[in-house]
Amino acid sequence: MSAIKKFQVTFDCAEPERLARFWCEVLGYVVPPPPEGFATWDEFTCAQPPEQRDAWFACSDPSGVGPRLYFQRVPEGKAAKNRVHLDVRVGTGLVGEERLAALEAECARLVPLGAVYLRTLYDGEDSCIPMLDIEGNEFCID
Repeated sequence: MSAIKKFQVTFDCAEPERLARFWCEVLGYVVPPPPEGFATWDEFTCAQPPEQRDAWFACSDPSGVGPRLYFQRVPEGKAAKNRVHLDVRVGTGLVGEERLAALEAECARLVPLGAVYLRTLYDGEDSCIPMLDIEGNEFCID
């Protein structure tokens, strides 16, 4: 059996397009073109039966390297801590105050987008900043 090379990360959420667009801003991802036969996403949405409108949205890495992110509307709200979360890797290769400064700068960029700062974990060498996205899903700036 060959190794799987491509995968997507799926988020259950209340507002798929809103959450997808948030993650586009965080990761530098893009919204793919609308399905074939539709000029815009709005046109595609209007063509769907009412119960299927705004049921999902996706975004992808423009370089094609990172996984596709898929957001699907679910009726229930978030009830507990995520068992899986994304680490936004902005401090790779950095240590100490230099790493902390890079993480804090990214945190400052994300808060105006709607991310919620939780705390800074720093032991003098390594650091991490746990945060929440706009629907309360945990992620870390690492």
